[in-house]
Amino acid sequence: MSGTAHPGRSSGDAAVRAPRRRAANRTGMAAGLLLTPFFALFTVAMLIPIGYAIWLSLFTQKLSGLGFGGPRDVFDGLGNYADTLGDAAFRHGFRVLGGYVLFYIPIMVGGALALALLLDTALARARRFFQLALFLPHAIPGLIAALIWVYLYTPGLSPVVGALHSGGIGLDFFSSNGALPSVVNIAVWEWLGYNVVIFYASLQAVDRSLLEAAAVDGAGNWRLALSIKLPLIRSSVFLVLLFTVIGSLQLFTEPLLLSNSGSAITSAWTPNMYAYSEAFQLNDYGRAAAASILIALIAAVLSFGVTRIANRKGARA
Repeated sequence: MSGTAHPGRSSGDAAVRAPRRRAANRTGMAAGLLLTPFFALFTVAMLIPIGYAIWLSLFTQKLSGLGFGGPRDVFDGLGNYADTLGDAAFRHGFRVLGGYVLFYIPIMVGGALALALLLDTALARARRFFQLALFLPHAIPGLIAALIWVYLYTPGLSPVVGALHSGGIGLDFFSSNGALPSVVNIAVWEWLGYNVVIFYASLQAVDRSLLEAAAVDGAGNWRLALSIKLPLIRSSVFLVLLFTVIGSLQLFTEPLLLSNSGSAITSAWTPNMYAYSEAFQLNDYGRAAAASILIALIAAVLSFGVTRIANRKGARA
């Protein structure tokens, strides 16, 4: 009959499920044990500092009514955020950053793509040498790289400036008009080779049979690059674009060193320099924390926007 119970079958199923459950539990425990160091480090290095920055941003230092006892921390709510957003120097830093991005991102992404495609063609010779030569600047710490370029920009010290002047070309890399291109040049020199490596690795993963078939059909190198290679490495292009946008918002070391060399760069030339100046020159840690949180929020919004655009392009493809 259809309503007849099968106790043997249910006990057998339970006997089979029990070892599977124990195996799943052991797998979960092993995964948790392996992930514990990561989450511990992430909490200590990311969550706690972010939480502390948010806490600092809610307080400001004020003197007591009689002026005795020195400044004390007073809860100010969102006052530091309002003061930071209302500060013309903070807003000017984002205008400078906008000009920097307009120069930097096309040169960086376009240059890295062009060099990677050139290395990927059969016309390129000594690929290993050029890969190493392009990547070496990235291996130099940003502080050292900035110091090298400060030397190369300084009149009376730089052989480059001396050669330009002897040829009748007078360039002032520290002027108000030359400061932004000078910083862009340093950043491109530092990061171009890194992005070339990313693009080149993606190009090496492209199915060579597609390229051979297109070549048989008469496609030249330009057609192969624009119609086949670039669409297939679209995800890498957006990844580099995302990293470049985030890195642009973190611009700090290069303009800070140039500002100490008599250039037109001020102490609040970029948003990060503004936060640094508020914290370590003006000792206003609440406003510095608020500026840092605002920069982080803007970076998160831009990253989300770039990711959404990348996902839409990928879905259409």
